[in-house]
Amino acid sequence: GTLTEMVHIPGRLFSVNTSTTNSVPGLFARNERVCCLFDTEAGPMALVLVGAIFVSSIETVWHGVVTPPTHTSVRNWQYSDNAPTLKIGEEMGRFNMGSTIIVLFGKDKIGWDSGFKAGGQVRLGEKIGTVAAERL
Repeated sequence: GTLTEMVHIPGRLFSVNTSTTNSVPGLFARNERVCCLFDTEAGPMALVLVGAIFVSSIETVWHGVVTPPTHTSVRNWQYSDNAPTLKIGEEMGRFNMGSTIIVLFGKDKIGWDSGFKAGGQVRLGEKIGTVAAERL
């Protein structure tokens, strides 16, 4: 897909594990986030990289480090000219210690693989489903 916008939202750095996600209300909306919005063959898609305790930084392949500790206000980047484009499965960024990514597609735009379970770990490059464009 083609990146259209990236937003860095400063926030808390709660641990992201089963215990805290069950006990901290709105944890994923309260922790620091980098939201990346893409236009894809299956329609709009968002990847939300959620920071957590012990995550030293969040980095993207087109920008580098997005979350230096000195920024405390929301920052926004628009990509109308020379927008980065990524192929399915290509690296878009990383946590420099690990954390959580939330993937958002439109309704009925993705079919989850039967082996993919809520709460499970996902490794880089591991397939978790297919988008509608692949299923046509």
